[in-house]
Amino acid sequence: MRIQAGIEQPASVNPVLKSGLQKFKKPKLNIEQLAKDILKGKRSSLSQGITLVESSLPGDKVLAKQIIQECLPYAGNSIRIGITGVPGVGKSTFIEAFGNYLIQKGKKVAVLAIDPSSKRTKGSILGDKTRMESLSVNPDAFIRPSASAGTLGGVARKTRETITLCEASGFDVILVETVGVGQSEIAVAQIVDFFLLLMLAGSGDELQGIKRGIMEMADMILINKADGDNTSKADLARREFENALHLFPALENNWTPIVRTASALYSTGIEGTWETINEYIRLTKENGHFMLKRSRQSGEILRERIESALMDDFYNDPELKEKLKSTSKEIERGNLSPYDAADELLEIYLDKKNK
Repeated sequence: MRIQAGIEQPASVNPVLKSGLQKFKKPKLNIEQLAKDILKGKRSSLSQGITLVESSLPGDKVLAKQIIQECLPYAGNSIRIGITGVPGVGKSTFIEAFGNYLIQKGKKVAVLAIDPSSKRTKGSILGDKTRMESLSVNPDAFIRPSASAGTLGGVARKTRETITLCEASGFDVILVETVGVGQSEIAVAQIVDFFLLLMLAGSGDELQGIKRGIMEMADMILINKADGDNTSKADLARREFENALHLFPALENNWTPIVRTASALYSTGIEGTWETINEYIRLTKENGHFMLKRSRQSGEILRERIESALMDDFYNDPELKEKLKSTSKEIERGNLSPYDAADELLEIYLDKKNK
């Protein structure tokens, strides 16, 4: 540092050092080349594309939109399966056994494991990859853990775009594992073709009213851990679930939800699960409900995209950011109603847009 008039001044940067730093400057991303590499099935490129999709940086959002546009014509050919269940039901164990089975059948499998994230720190455990040891090292499998960031049902905000990239990269089956938090799992039903609910026997979960909403969405209920002393309990639970499902309204697509037992630990019931999924796909494609469901999901994407863009525009506005901080403090002190504050902030936002 140089000192002039009692003030420290930054020394000029050494030209040699400056030249060295420039060499480490982040290169400009070639979206067309990245898309080509994704279509070739390059894992590093797929991971890079998903990172762009998940980023909240304005510049990355622009690049993410471009990469989605490049890959979209090559997407849509996979079977998308949502898998959920209460914590401890064995989702990761089942997905590993199921994924390995599908790969043996000649399929390429992508697993999108949505981990719970903290509302306070936005951090998450992201431990699914470590729990699927054999699947994670299989060259025909791709496991991508993502933080839910507090979104409904633990489904990450960008999961739809991630599915698009995985399909463009040649994956035949996309497994979306959610955190399993109850009725809010409706979010996963909006992005998959088939919804699989894993349950346990003898845990008191069988016929709880709180499960009705999620059971109504399930295309199949699988009683996991049906092995050893738990086999008879699993059979009893299966019959109870079958009886309960008869009380639900008939599905629009004419599919009757199936209840089966399985043991992911011993890989029993895995083949039957895949047969059920194939039967569902065959039926719904024949009666037109497969594409109808996907069309409706596209409409949901439209609405979600609009809502997301409006929220980003609102919360990233510098003036509103400062106003929101001061308003929040007034609300915390009890000096301002949150309803009045919201109306005021929205009025400011709309006035700016109308100018």
